[in-house]
Amino acid sequence: MSGSYDDSVGVEVSSDSFWEVGNYKRTVKRIDDGHRLCNDLMNCIHERARIEKVYAQQLTEWAKRWKQLVEKGPQYGTVERAWCAFMSEAEKVSELHLEVKGSLMNEDFEKIKNWQKEAFHKQMMGGFKETKEAEDGFRKAQKPWAKKLKEVEAAKKAYHAACKEEKLAISRETNSKADPALNPEQLKKLQDKVERSKQDVLKTKEKYEKSLKELDNSTPQYMENMEQVFEQCQQFEEKRLRFFREVLLEVQKHLDLSNVASYKNIYRELEQNIKTADAVEDLRWFRVNQGPGMSMNWPQFEEWSADLNRTLSRREKKKASDGVTLTGINQTGDQVSQPNKHSSVSSYEKNQSYPTDWSDEESNNPFSSTDANGDTNPFDEDTSPAMEVRVRALYDYEGQEQDELSFKAGDELTKMENEDEQGWCKGRLDNGQVGLYPANYVEPIQ
Repeated sequence: MSGSYDDSVGVEVSSDSFWEVGNYKRTVKRIDDGHRLCNDLMNCIHERARIEKVYAQQLTEWAKRWKQLVEKGPQYGTVERAWCAFMSEAEKVSELHLEVKGSLMNEDFEKIKNWQKEAFHKQMMGGFKETKEAEDGFRKAQKPWAKKLKEVEAAKKAYHAACKEEKLAISRETNSKADPALNPEQLKKLQDKVERSKQDVLKTKEKYEKSLKELDNSTPQYMENMEQVFEQCQQFEEKRLRFFREVLLEVQKHLDLSNVASYKNIYRELEQNIKTADAVEDLRWFRVNQGPGMSMNWPQFEEWSADLNRTLSRREKKKASDGVTLTGINQTGDQVSQPNKHSSVSSYEKNQSYPTDWSDEESNNPFSSTDANGDTNPFDEDTSPAMEVRVRALYDYEGQEQDELSFKAGDELTKMENEDEQGWCKGRLDNGQVGLYPANYVEPIQ
């Protein structure tokens, strides 16, 4: 036999059993699969970390946008603070999800990467050292038994061929006895052929039985050697399975914010902020600052004087006031009284200027763009025309307001106006709908 023994040549696999020649390769392949599964788990964690990051960014953008809208809107007092508490909750939860992303990548991902590097050793010629060791171990354990199996198969083939030849010789001899044209010499040759065939059957049968017995005798040692190599592969796989279980439990802990004390505190604080909203207090504040509780400079008789400052026109008063209530003017130009102040200042009041005099013009009316239900477009502003640019959506976006567009990742649209201070652009869908969308949700089409 040559030294380059191939355990699969000349042997017909009769079943799917592990003990069949060459069927150990499935166990060897599991080692390579283990390395690939490490890559799959790392990719799985990496994608989840990216989702956590995107979610955190979206929470932050949502909180920033709505905080501005609420502060500029007409809501006031304790209910305004309760509403803004949701934006604070989003900012804190965003930070926690960024921490989750960091834990997934810096701890779990790196742990798998390092374990994979330590468990699997690449060879210069390709493949892994552990795979080659298992392959060599199985081949060494199977080689003697596979060799004897080949001998059994050859002996069986020779025996069956001898039996076939014997049957053919007997058939020829039988037919020759009925043929009167056949001479005695030819008949003698046929009879000798039958005799030789019978002897060949006995010899090949004996050799077949002997080789089969030798195979049976070597089978226990073969099974023991194969079991030994298989158990080594089992131990290697057991380490991977236990490691995966350990990593998955750590990933679960990092994802489970319900057991994080700071996460619970966020919603405990949110609940407290909501419960502090007091309708009575807000109504009292509004009465004092925007209603009958406000001070009033009731008209009084004033003597004419040449020294009296010229009367301001409504437009000039409006411009001069700049949102501050003008008081009555006496002959010396001194203010008679000041408006009352309240400890709770509305964010809407801080961002709006109210003229002191009634005016027919509505240029400074904060409710000029408001309908009967108070619906306003917080993004209405004067914008200069911009060159239209085709863009493609990076993510799905569902419009939250009537003036916002909705699209799917991959959709194309036309940007009509550049990004404003709040991060919004104005665009037009291919169906003709015009509206707003987040600027960071799209990219220019090259």
